Amino acid sequence: MIHLGDITKIKGDNIPQVDVITFGSPCQDLSIAGKRAGLSGERSGLFMEQIRIIKEMRDADRRTGRTGVLVRPRFGIWENVVGALSSGRDPATGQKRPGADFQKVLEAFIQIEEPHLHVIRPEAGRWEYSGAVLGVRSCVAW
Repeated sequence: MIHLGDITKIKGDNIPQVDVITFGSPCQDLSIAGKRAGLSGERSGLFMEQIRIIKEMRDADRRTGRTGVLVRPRFGIWENVVGALSSGRDPATGQKRPGADFQKVLEAFIQIEEPHLHVIRPEAGRWEYSGAVLGVRSCVAW
């Protein structure tokens, strides 16, 4: 494994292409043991940097002529704590909105290929421990 340095400075089009990219963002802001700052927290917010890098990698691969399912990375795997399923706040009011952060995670993944798609959060705000979101050209499972 190659250490690439500060994630905020990595450019996805400079990374060797791979079929699978795995990552975990710091969990302190999502953990039920933490202060629950969620994805807007300084540490767990690094998740969006990882999504940015995947997009840049896929765009770079397309520029080489790859298309469809051959564009890499083909799979992204995110590891985090179970608290990610229940953390979150309403961006407009700042009020607790359980499950809002996991909704953002699912949307971030699915919108890599399908930016117009949105994920509907369960009414109760609680995500099941397993599930899937299916798009036309992409899917996300947990």
